[in-house]
Amino acid sequence: MPRRKTRRDRRKEPVSPIEHNGITPYLTEFLAWSASMNYSAQTVKDRRYALTRFIVWCDERDLSRPQDITKPILERYRRFLYHYRKKNGKPLGFSTQASFLHAIKAFFKWLAQENHILYNPASELDIPRVHRQLPRHILNHGEVESILNQTSLNGEIGIRDRAIIETLYSTGMRRMECQNLKLYDIELEQGTVLIREGKGKKDRYIPIGDRACAWIRKYLEDVRPGLVMEPDDGYVFISDLGTPFRNNQLSDLVKKYLERAGIDKPGACHLFRHAMATQMLENGADIRFIQAMLGHADLSSTQVYTQVSIKKLKAVHTLTHPANRTTAGRSDLG
Repeated sequence: MPRRKTRRDRRKEPVSPIEHNGITPYLTEFLAWSASMNYSAQTVKDRRYALTRFIVWCDERDLSRPQDITKPILERYRRFLYHYRKKNGKPLGFSTQASFLHAIKAFFKWLAQENHILYNPASELDIPRVHRQLPRHILNHGEVESILNQTSLNGEIGIRDRAIIETLYSTGMRRMECQNLKLYDIELEQGTVLIREGKGKKDRYIPIGDRACAWIRKYLEDVRPGLVMEPDDGYVFISDLGTPFRNNQLSDLVKKYLERAGIDKPGACHLFRHAMATQMLENGADIRFIQAMLGHADLSSTQVYTQVSIKKLKAVHTLTHPANRTTAGRSDLG
């Protein structure tokens, strides 16, 4: 019996490319150019997906050449994305719409620069505004500890899993950054980690706590040698199959421990990133230190956590606001 698709499988089903459409060869060349310009593999993948969808839309309307595309046509496509409904009846999020349109703008800018078209019809294409949203689900310290405790039920594999979650929680690194860690990236004696080519292909050094280092050391000494398959590529964390974690394997592993702890919050690895940032801010860490830890290029990306971390602000408000500074037992209520 074929495996039933999960929600994760359906989240980004590939759109079949239209091979006979005249825009497709330009897409192939554009993607090769993107890779040659050192755009990340994820960016190239996202551009392929967004532009293939656009070519399908064009093909349905007998638009088969880049020269056929005008600004009014692109505006029609923008409205199409706005009114589009997924199989579950929900619209595309504004961030999704914006990412599709950014890919189109990059594509037509390249076409014009390469003189494949006389002018860029997407140069003034409006992109929907995307409001920065607060993280909706934050793990508190007690919940994190409860999740970590679940790993002790899994024997030696639990040691590896504890080391993974401790690393995510201590450093706030992204899932892909954790998956790509190499043995020479971690200095356990100094308590530092080098994140190579994080988001935006930027490297950064960040600290990692003593407890996380202790679990990583135990994993490297007692568990990893029995998991790894030769040739050893040097990845720190190895799956049960002896290979590096890929795709959603790490998320699935972490999600399992959330379920065991009875915590029903959407997300997996990223929850520990949010938890680290929020809890450190509540304990007095400077926002710019959190920015460096998370690898945010723009401070505004980090400042969202100051809105989540309301506990300390509430305490200051209670202590300092004139309306709260009443004498003991005094009340204006009847």
